[in-house]
Amino acid sequence: MGSTVLSLRIDGELLDRLRKHAAKRGMSVQDYVVRTLIRDDFDERFKTSVEETERFYGVA
Repeated sequence: MGSTVLSLRIDGELLDRLRKHAAKRGMSVQDYVVRTLIRDDFDERFKTSVEETERFYGVA
């Protein structure tokens, strides 16, 4: 899997908050944002899988 550049324009206040969150975890802002996006993507896919399973088995 290769990598691609994604450029974002964000407000200074948000960047400061991201820096603080990343620093608490010993990460760069870039790594923190990427991990957050990956986690959210996984959560969404997991939720969809659970819903499809419940529909398949008729769980209310």
